[in-house]
Formats: sequence, C-alpha cells, structure tokens
Amino acid sequence: MRYFLMRGSSRVKSKPAFWAAALTALAVVLADLPAWASSLAAWRVTREGQLELRTALDVRPQAFFEAGTGLRGPRVWVDLPGAPSRSRTLRGSGALREVRIGRSDGLTTRLVLEFAPGTQLEPAGLRLVGTARDRWRMELPGLANQTGPALGEGDLDAVSSAPLAQISFPTSGAPLSADGLPVVPRGRFKVVIDPGHGGPDPGAIGIGGLRETDVVLDICLQMARLLQARGVQVLMTRTSEVDVDLPPRVSLANSSGADLFVSVHANALSMARPDVNGIETFYFEGAGASARRLAAALQQQMLAISPGSPDRGVRTGRFFVIRRTVMPSALVEMGFLTGAIDSRRLADASFRRRMALALSAGVLNALRESR
Repeated sequence: MRYFLMRGSSRVKSKPAFWAAALTALAVVLADLPAWASSLAAWRVTREGQLELRTALDVRPQAFFEAGTGLRGPRVWVDLPGAPSRSRTLRGSGALREVRIGRSDGLTTRLVLEFAPGTQLEPAGLRLVGTARDRWRMELPGLANQTGPALGEGDLDAVSSAPLAQISFPTSGAPLSADGLPVVPRGRFKVVIDPGHGGPDPGAIGIGGLRETDVVLDICLQMARLLQARGVQVLMTRTSEVDVDLPPRVSLANSSGADLFVSVHANALSMARPDVNGIETFYFEGAGASARRLAAALQQQMLAISPGSPDRGVRTGRFFVIRRTVMPSALVEMGFLTGAIDSRRLADASFRRRMALALSAGVLNALRESR
C-alpha cells in the first residue's frame, strides 16, 4: 500500500489496492515556502541521528520514506528543485549504509539515505522541519550513535541563516466573551488543545508571510479562555513559541485523563494556487463514533463562520496525534494560508476571534453529546 502525506494538510491518501504489493512510501511536504529553481548546497548526517540541509533561499524540499524488506533496509530521500552538477555515492557506516546524490529527472536533485536491513525507522517521527529560509532538519528517531562519524558535503554555515518571513500579527481588541456558547456542567470535563507546530517549526507559510504557528497559537489561547469560562479544565501542549515534538503532545494528553483532544492547524498548498481554499477535519477511524462526532461538531461550527470557503469534509486520517491519543480526538484544518479566501480571513484578528468561538462551540457540543 502506498501513502502520500502532505504537511500543509497533514492528510494521507492511499492508492488503489493494486499498489498493495508495492513498497510503502511516505511523502512529507513540510513548510510551503515559495519555490525557486535551486539545488542542494550542503548536507550532513550527524552522529546524533539528524539530517541537516542547507539550500538556496525559499526552496521547498519534499521528503519521502520507503520501508525496507527482508534483504533491503529502509530508505529516506529528499527531492529539491534543480539538478546536481554530478551524481555520486558515499559509503556510510553503522546503520547508514550509503548516501546517494543524483537526479530523479532533469530538474530535480535527489538525496537518498540508504539504511542497513533491520534498521527501525518510525515514519510518524520523520519530519523535515524548516528552521530558516535556507536551513532544514530531520530527526532520525532511534539512530543516535548508530550512524558512525558525521557524513556530509559542503559548508552548512557558509552563509548566515535568514529567518523565516514574519508579519505584524495583531490580535483582536474586542473583549472575549463566552456568552452564547453551549453550557456544560462546570468542573466535569477536561480538554487538551494542541496548537500545531511552534518554535523553529513554523508550519505552513502563506500569502504575505502568514505563519501557521502564529495563527493556531492565537486561536488556541482564545479557545482556552473561552472553555475555562464555561467551567472546562483546559490543558495545552504549548502556550508559546516553543518546539514540542509529537510524542510529548500525545503523552501529555494520555496522562491527563482528558475527555477530548483537539489539534489545530491551518492548511497550505502552493503560492501558485490561491484558488484552493477549504475547511476539513480529521479523526482516526479506529477511534470510534465519538471521535467522528467530535470532528463533525468542529467542522460544522467552522463552516458556519466561513461562508464561501469550501467544505472539504469530515475525513479519516492517521496523523500521529489523533492515532495515538486514547480519548476522542480530532485534527482541524481551518483553511488554506495559501488560499485567496482563507488566508485573508485567517490574517484578520476579528476572524480568528470568531474561529476560536466556533471551535469552542464545537468542543462544548461534543462534550454535551458525551454526557
């Protein structure tokens, strides 16, 4: 079975059943920066189990994973715009068997990490994170001190790293009130709110430099205040611009005894596709009817405040934070930061306030149904 995972939307698409005999592959697009024709400038695999890249400014790399078989180990590869000057293979050591650099076609540089048979890599933990406009990092979980000496090419520090584009991010001056929100018994429920990304991982970058991390954190902080005003105990996986990996987010939720978990994100596609807009919500199919009801309640409320934004539906997904949490969980995509309709709204502080109210109403409705 082959899968495709896109970071902007974080969604998984499966091919038809005839792919079942094919090797599993996972494509990860993390951060939707403007694409310029370019190639790989420098790379390194460290002893600590990290892949580090330096590219030209605003390149948009794509990372892929392919599971191993009995005779062949797993592999990770990264595609970047622009063809390399030459193809080459470097011999690795330990778990890293070799690194190959070549061209997958006439316009694409491909960097392949080939691992030894039996090497265990968890696809959900492989995230290519943009730490600056020309810097990228991927953790290789479980491979610390297993890859031998650092291996790489080029100077990762050749030029100073330019920070990701940021914009002035106003917040609404209107008073935040829970008046009109659904009522639940005070002190009875606990909810975990998960603002996606954070710190060096800004998530998607949209029109005008709008960053996913800014949008979701603003909305989630407002959600927390609204739900607390309704007597709901709220835990947040982060409350500031810090980097929190996926397993700690799940661990916090699972150890909290929470009734619901909501992960908040904003979508992205390409700066060249402002026509793509829409709202969607995901739940894990194996989580049961309560997770689907939560997702449907959130989707309904978001659509109610977003006229003209397409309904992309309530859908199943296998994202780590909703697959590994033990309570009913949902992951919302509030719109496309690269969409002409959605980005304009998400950049507006008053709309973000309404979105916080909408998501809070969805959570409260789901809690009322669970009584």
